[in-house]
Amino acid sequence: MIEGKGWGVVAILFAAIVWGTTGTAATFAPDVSAAAIGAAAMGVGGIAQALMASRGIARARGVLWGQRRLLLIGAIAVAIYPLAFYGSMRLAGVTVGTVITIGSAPLLSALIEYLLDQRKLTMRWSIGASFGLTGMALICVAENASHGDLVGGDSVLLGVFLGLIGGFTYALYSWSARKMMLEGTRSTVAMGATFGLGGLMLMPVLVISGGPFFASWTNAAVGLYMAAVPMFLGYIAFGYGLARVQASMATVITLLEPVVAAVLAVLIVGERLPVLGWIGVAMVVGCLAIITMPSSFSRRDRIKLGLRVPKISN
Repeated sequence: MIEGKGWGVVAILFAAIVWGTTGTAATFAPDVSAAAIGAAAMGVGGIAQALMASRGIARARGVLWGQRRLLLIGAIAVAIYPLAFYGSMRLAGVTVGTVITIGSAPLLSALIEYLLDQRKLTMRWSIGASFGLTGMALICVAENASHGDLVGGDSVLLGVFLGLIGGFTYALYSWSARKMMLEGTRSTVAMGATFGLGGLMLMPVLVISGGPFFASWTNAAVGLYMAAVPMFLGYIAFGYGLARVQASMATVITLLEPVVAAVLAVLIVGERLPVLGWIGVAMVVGCLAIITMPSSFSRRDRIKLGLRVPKISN
């Protein structure tokens, strides 16, 4: 039977899968700018999360006021993230933009936890992250090589830079939301408040750049899908998972997202992924197996088997 942490891993895996569809979905609305796509996805989806959690947010307003610093940090990160992420995909390509953004997040998340929480990394996490990041690099190289553009121009370099900003802001709002949860705020309230405030910050961007969404039913459908599935359902699942696993582990698990993005790019968009890229896919799957498999028997299992159980100091 899956325990709490196991369900947390499952929830984050679901989030990673639906997030991996965003790049392919955006290709169906090429005349909609990256800023508009990002503002619609994260802005509308974030406000929807806040509305769903509105009663809990109202009851927890005193606690949220006490956590206002964490809330503001997370909201600003939420507002910046989609603009950087979708801008990176437009400039550097769907696969490369996703690889840089999501691939950098685990290292940046670990750095944030190390600097702000003094949390040391385990050997297993390091090995798993190494597998995943190597896989991301192979996917990135294979994707560029398949287009004969291994050395990109200024637009690709800017896309990579935006991807790193996206990875940092993703890691930052993951850390701040989990910190709020550890201080007693329910996951739905922490995520709803953070994403709702961030979504409000994105509304001016949507008003200014969102006109093309009304130009065709396809553009409108893309905007609705982005807001409802990857951003609304995906982040509800991600918040559930964050309440049960460390932010650094959560960001490593979401390395599955670029794999999904690469596979969909091959199956739907028509891109080709060389053998090197599929090796990268296998390494990411291996990364997930390494960091999520049980490391040892649980305390209860050890007692049942008569194994020595270390005492826990108060």
